Amino acid sequence: MSFPWSLVLFDLDGTLVDSAADIAEAVNRTLEELGHAREDEDTVRAWIGLGTHVLLDSALRHAGSDADVDAVMPRLMVHYEACLLLHARLYPGTTETLAALADAGVAMSMATNKPERMARVLSDAMGIDRWFTHVVGGDTLAERKPDAMPLLHLAALHGVSAADTLMVGDSEADAGAAKAAGMDLVLLRHGYPRDFDLERAGAVAVLDGLEGLTTLARP
Repeated sequence: MSFPWSLVLFDLDGTLVDSAADIAEAVNRTLEELGHAREDEDTVRAWIGLGTHVLLDSALRHAGSDADVDAVMPRLMVHYEACLLLHARLYPGTTETLAALADAGVAMSMATNKPERMARVLSDAMGIDRWFTHVVGGDTLAERKPDAMPLLHLAALHGVSAADTLMVGDSEADAGAAKAAGMDLVLLRHGYPRDFDLERAGAVAVLDGLEGLTTLARP
């Protein structure tokens, strides 16, 4: 296989791993601690995609709470870690796609807004960590997606230009970061887009699954 980009940067949640059930459980345990009712997974899923601060803020406001997000965040993160591996699963085609890219000599790293340590634990548990040279989490650098910094930092570590790098994600944060970094973008429909219109994001392709990634051509 000949792949048209030298480097591919992958988001994690909603792109490689379906972790919505575990994130929902962490949110619900936090809400219960504060005396609020649990929410169904589909409701919480709609809040995922722009990082834990937005996730928690959405949950608190939906519950009618005026609690300070920063004050509650440490409790969410305790539950977030405890629930990390309850129900997480790889999306179909993840292993096969990563293996095919590696066989083609394509470099890969991870750019996620999940805390770096938890991203490493999750990717290791899912058996995909071996394919990523570097992992940048939401707490690794001074900025997180949709800022360009994580993507440009990874490209620099690989010694690859932004023009020769592809970002693969599922959300507005991924799209914004790719655009800011001057990188091509692929979006996946199976993730957590919130109310973001994937089709209008200027992506090279919007795919139903990762299997379609290996057959893409550059625009």
